[in-house]
Amino acid sequence: MEALLLPENKLCFVYVLYVVVFMYFIVNVFIEAEHVCKEARCTVSSRQYAEEFKRQFELPGLHSGGAIMERAVVQVTLFGLLLVLASTLPNKDDWNIYSFHINSTVTSRYATTIITSRVANRMDDSKEIQFQVRIPKNAFISKFRMLIDGQVYDGVVKGKEKAQQQYTEAVSRGQSAGLVSSVGRTLEEFKTSVTVAAHKKVTFELTYEELLKRKLGKYELQIHARPMQPVKDFKIDVYINEKAGINFIEVKGGLSTKALANAITRTHEDKQARVYFYPTEDQQKTCDVCGEQGMNGDLVIAYDVNRDTSLGDIKTSAGYFVHHFAPSSLSRIPKNVVFVIDQSGSMAGRKMEQTRIALIHILNDLAEDDHFGLITFDSSIFHWKRELVQANKKNLESAKTFAQNIRDRGATDINAAVLEGSRMLNAHPREGSASIVILLTDGDPTSGETNLERIQSNVRRDIAEKFPLYCLGFGYDVNFEFLEKMSLQNNGVARRIYEDSDADLQLKGFYEEVATPLLTDVTMIYNGVTNLTQTNFSQYYNGSEIVVAGQITDNNIETFTPQVVAISKDRRVTFSDTNATVEYTGTDFDSHIQRVWAYLTVKQLLEKELVLSGAEKKKVKKEALELSLKYSFVTPLTSMVVTKPLGENTDVLHKPKEGETTQALPPLVGQRQLPRRKGSRAYSKSFRTQMFSSIPGGWPMLRYERLKSPPTNRDQDDMVASSVPLTHRFLLKTENLSLPLCFDVTGDVRLKLLHHPNRELSVNGELDTVMNGGFRRIVIHLKTDLHVEVDTNVITVREGQTTTHHTGQDLITAGSLTVMRRDKEIDVAVGDIRMVIYIHEKDGVEFLWPVLRQQPLDNNVTGILALKPAVYEEVQQTPSTKLKIKDQEIDVTRANAVDYSIVSSLTLDCWLMSAESVLQRRLDDFIVTQL
Repeated sequence: MEALLLPENKLCFVYVLYVVVFMYFIVNVFIEAEHVCKEARCTVSSRQYAEEFKRQFELPGLHSGGAIMERAVVQVTLFGLLLVLASTLPNKDDWNIYSFHINSTVTSRYATTIITSRVANRMDDSKEIQFQVRIPKNAFISKFRMLIDGQVYDGVVKGKEKAQQQYTEAVSRGQSAGLVSSVGRTLEEFKTSVTVAAHKKVTFELTYEELLKRKLGKYELQIHARPMQPVKDFKIDVYINEKAGINFIEVKGGLSTKALANAITRTHEDKQARVYFYPTEDQQKTCDVCGEQGMNGDLVIAYDVNRDTSLGDIKTSAGYFVHHFAPSSLSRIPKNVVFVIDQSGSMAGRKMEQTRIALIHILNDLAEDDHFGLITFDSSIFHWKRELVQANKKNLESAKTFAQNIRDRGATDINAAVLEGSRMLNAHPREGSASIVILLTDGDPTSGETNLERIQSNVRRDIAEKFPLYCLGFGYDVNFEFLEKMSLQNNGVARRIYEDSDADLQLKGFYEEVATPLLTDVTMIYNGVTNLTQTNFSQYYNGSEIVVAGQITDNNIETFTPQVVAISKDRRVTFSDTNATVEYTGTDFDSHIQRVWAYLTVKQLLEKELVLSGAEKKKVKKEALELSLKYSFVTPLTSMVVTKPLGENTDVLHKPKEGETTQALPPLVGQRQLPRRKGSRAYSKSFRTQMFSSIPGGWPMLRYERLKSPPTNRDQDDMVASSVPLTHRFLLKTENLSLPLCFDVTGDVRLKLLHHPNRELSVNGELDTVMNGGFRRIVIHLKTDLHVEVDTNVITVREGQTTTHHTGQDLITAGSLTVMRRDKEIDVAVGDIRMVIYIHEKDGVEFLWPVLRQQPLDNNVTGILALKPAVYEEVQQTPSTKLKIKDQEIDVTRANAVDYSIVSSLTLDCWLMSAESVLQRRLDDFIVTQL
C-alpha cells in the first residue's frame, strides 16, 4: 500500500541545471584559452573562437589586469544561478506521508479492513498525489473516499456496463479514465490519484471485506504494507473476536521477522485477540523487506477457533444466520484418486521437471488404504496401469519410476484424458471410499475433441456427479475459464499453478487440501429459512470448513432448526446436537451477519453464472448485480466511479476475473525495444512494462489508473518512452452499407487473432506503441514445431531446431504454410485459410495490420479476425443513440476510426461502444499472455 507524490516539473529543473553546469565549465575553458593565447601568442583562429564566444554570450572582454576580477564575477554569477536552481528542486521533505494506518476487524471469520493514508503537500505549487494499495484477491472493495480541504469525495458503485459507457465516452472526448490490470496469486492492486493544492493535505480511505477461508486447519488474514517511504505514524491494528473461542494465533510474513519482530505486540484472551504492529522510522529502513523507500511486505495473522460441538458454530442476527461447520473428530475416508497429467510439448522444461517432483512427493503421501491411478497424455493416452491399484510399497515404487520418466511431446487431448480418468474411477467402485480426479494441464485442447463446450458436456456426462473433478491450470497460457467451468460443473474447483520456482510446492499444497476426506455427500438442512447459499457439498476435507448463510423466515428464531446429514466411510451420520445453542447477537452485529450472507451469496452466484447459459444465466447475473449494488461491493459485475474535485477527470475501478489481462501499466521499470523510426537506427529506452511475476512473493497487481493524453511530439529518438497506456481502435464492418461498429483496446496487450483447433493453427499479435496504430509483431503457430514471427523488417521461421531469417521477397514454404512478402504486404496461406498482413506507417513508425482474406470452412474458428460482420438495428436517436444487437439495447457514440484493412488506409465514421458490446463476449477471451 503506497501513497506517492509526483512532482510535475522535476525533469525541467534537471535539464536547466545540466545546461547551467555546462555553461559554467565552457566559460572557464574559453577564459583560460584567452589567457593562454595572450601568453603564448597563439594563432588568429584560436583567438577568434574565444572572441566569438564572448560576443555571442555578451561577456565583457577580459583584458590584462581586469581579467582575473572579471572571470571571478562570471564564475560567482553562474555559481549563484546553480544554487538558486538547486534550491528550487523538489526533495523528500517537500512532501510527506505523515500517517499510514491499517485497521482490520475480524468477527466470526469475516474481516473488514480500513486503510487510511494522510499525505501533506509541502510544496509551493499543486502536486498530483497517488494512493496505491494491494488487497487480497478474495476481497470486495466496499468503500473509497478522499478528504480534501474539508470536502469529502465518495466513490460510487455502479453496474459495470454503465461505468464502461462512462469510460468509453470519456476516452472518445480525449479525457482520462481508469482501467484494470490483472489477477495473480493472492493480491490485487488498486490505484488512484488526486491533485492537492500547495501546503494542503489529503486523506485517502479504502475499505474492503472478505470471508476468511479455512485451509489446512487455520484461517489467514493477509495485510500488505508498502507506503513507499518511512512513515512517522505507521500502525497496523488487528482485532479478532470469535465467540467460539480462539484456539491459537500466530503472526508470520515478511514484516514479522528479525528487525521488525519487536515492533509486534500480540495479546490473546479466550475469545479475543489483538495484534499491534508499530515500527519506528528507523525500523522501516533496516528490515529484510525494507529500504530507503520504507517497507514492502506482508503481515499474516493465522488462527483457528475452538470446536466444541459437532454441529459447529451458528450465529443469528436481524433475520439472518451464518453457520460454520468443520467437525474434526472424524475418521479419514480412504480415497480413490486418478492423476491425469499433461505431457504435451508445451510442458517442456521446468514445468515438466516440477510436475515430476511434485507427483513423486504426492505419491509418497498416499496412505496404504488409498487406491490410485496415473495416466499421462498428449495427443495419445499413456497408462501406468489401466486400473486403480492399492497404494502399497511395490505399486508406489513402480508409479514413481513411471513419473520420473514422463517426457514432454505432442499435442493436447484433454477430452480423451479426463474421460479415461473418469472411466477408471467408474470401473472401481469401493464401498466406504471417496473418489476424485485431479487434472493438470497448461494449455488449450489441440487434439481430438477441441470444442470446449462438447468437452465439458462429455466430462459432465461421464462423471455424473459421482465424484469431484479438480483442475490445475499450469501457467498463464492455460484457458483458466474453461477449466474453472468444467470443475464447477463437477463439484470441484480450479486452481492456477504459477510458473515459478515453487510450482512443485504449489502442486503439493493443493493436494494436501484434498488429501484427507472426512465426509461425503454433505447436506445442510434448515427449517424456517429462505434465500440459502449452497447447501450440498460432495466432500468435506480435514482442515477445511463448510459455511452456509441465509435468511430466517419472519425472523422467527423459534422455528429455525439446523441439521447436517452426510456419509462417513460406509455409514450415514447426522449432526443435530440438541445441546448446541443458536447464538443471537445484538444490534452491533446486525449488519455484520447480513453482509456475510450477501458476500457469500454474490460469490456463489458469480460461480453459477459461469456454469449456466441462456435465461438462467441472465437471471443469476441480475441477482448478483443487484446484491453487489445494494451492498456496494466492487465485483466483476460492478465498478466504482471515483469522484474528484471539479475539473479533474473521473476514475473507474473494475475488479477483474481470474486470468484477466492487464490494460494499464504498473510502475515497474524494464528495458524494452521501441518501434524503429523509419530510416533511423535501432534503439532501446527505458519503458514501464507489465512484470507481474516479478513482484515480491509473486503477487498480482490490480491496476486502476487514469489514461493520459498521448504525447504530441513523435520524435521518439529524443524522448523517454511514455508509460501511459495507448488506445487502439478496431472496426467491425457490416454486411450492408450502414456504419461499422468500433471499439477500443487499451494498453500494451497481445490479442488472439485466429485459432483453428482442427488445423492446430494459432495466430497472435502484439499491439505497438503508436496511438491508434496497429501491431508490432504477429506470430503464427502451426502444430507444435512450426513458428513464424513477422515484424515490419524480418520474417523469422523456427521449424523444429532450425531457425531462419528472411528479409527479401522470396517465397517461404514450411510444411503446409506458405509466406510471401510483396513490398507493403505479406501473404500467408495455410490450407483453406488466406491472410494478408499489411504494413502501414503513422508518425514515421511502421506497424502491421492483418486481414483474413479467405475464411476457413470450419465453424470452430475463433479470434478477432474470425468475427462475423456486425448486424444491428438503430432503435433510438434522441436524446442519445441506441443500437439493438441480439435483443440488447446499447448506448453508442458517433466517432471515427482508421480502416487499415486496405492498402491505402481510410478514416471512416463508426458507432463507438465497449469491446464487450461489439464482441458479444468479454474482451479477455481474445487476450493471450504470450505470443
